[in-house]
Amino acid sequence: MTSARKWLFWMMALAASLGVFALYTRPAFLVMLGDQIWSCF
Repeated sequence: MTSARKWLFWMMALAASLGVFALYTRPAFLVMLGDQIWSCF
């Protein structure tokens, strides 16, 4: 893997991690997500 591709991969992984963290700071979103997942069962 080239250096540029490795750097791009790590930047995408970091962006995804920060996005998930940002969602976890919103309790209402987590409650809504839990309700939607629970309704599947």
